Amino acid sequence: MLFICSGKDILGISPFIRSQGESLKKLGVELDYFTIDRHGILGYLRFSVRLRKHLKANEVDILHAHYGMSAWAALMARRKEKIVVSFMGDDIVGSNKPDGSVTKTSLLFARFNSFLARKFYDHVIIKSQEMRGRLRMPHVSLIPNGVDLGRFKPAKKVDSKANLGIDPRAKIVVFASDPRRLEKNYPLAQNAVASLKEKEVILLTVSQQPPESMPAYYNAADVLLLTSFHEGSPNVIKEAMACNCPVVATPVGDVEWILGKTEGCYITSFAIVDVAEKLARALDFSEEHDRNRGRGRIIELGLDAEDVARRIIEVYRRVAS
Repeated sequence: MLFICSGKDILGISPFIRSQGESLKKLGVELDYFTIDRHGILGYLRFSVRLRKHLKANEVDILHAHYGMSAWAALMARRKEKIVVSFMGDDIVGSNKPDGSVTKTSLLFARFNSFLARKFYDHVIIKSQEMRGRLRMPHVSLIPNGVDLGRFKPAKKVDSKANLGIDPRAKIVVFASDPRRLEKNYPLAQNAVASLKEKEVILLTVSQQPPESMPAYYNAADVLLLTSFHEGSPNVIKEAMACNCPVVATPVGDVEWILGKTEGCYITSFAIVDVAEKLARALDFSEEHDRNRGRGRIIELGLDAEDVARRIIEVYRRVAS
């Protein structure tokens, strides 16, 4: 297998892609990475020339492209190899403006990706039911991203706060996304926390941290807050739940399915007053119970990394045969 994804090198790719690749390796899959360090359509298409040279020099059965434009490079470069594509969300449903509406350009890209998926790719992996609604065809599998339960596991909140230098008396709301990304809707998180009456509540923004650092933030948090306009299968939700951290999130991607009826986890609308009210409830839950049973929910749904890797291997077997 050859994973095709953006990044300057193996350390520069998305942590969840690298985690997925390493999970597959542990189960015996022979896998390597091909990273694309260009931006824009022309950058990806030009990189397909380098990819084709790589394929001539190396025996590869299946190209597994992550995100739509990586799949374009794979399609341009392939000779006899099969192509599996993992779409992540905005490459099928579009990207948002600051007001939450979807841009026309991103919709065009999304429709083009859907066309290619139907006509040229051997199999497609999607992350949510919303995406399935856009790709009604037989060669599609709904496989959410998995979470490494060995890395993301509960720890004492007071110890985690101490390790991060956080006042143990402070109530921490963690926003684990890049606030510069419009689809993450950071202003809603800011406004909702600012409207809470309790002065000791702190909105802690965590971005560009290595995966091994993230468990400390989830375990220090009283609540994880996600206010995105859209998602596929957001890893931060599963990672926080694996640490038994309460969650407040907008109803995007597969979030409602993941949270289920887990105590201390709440779905909110995009209204500031509703986000603030759900945050207050989650903070009260955290103060009374400390942690919830989110980890059990992740195990129940089969979202640990190894189970997800086995499902992906079944896709590879079907495609290869």
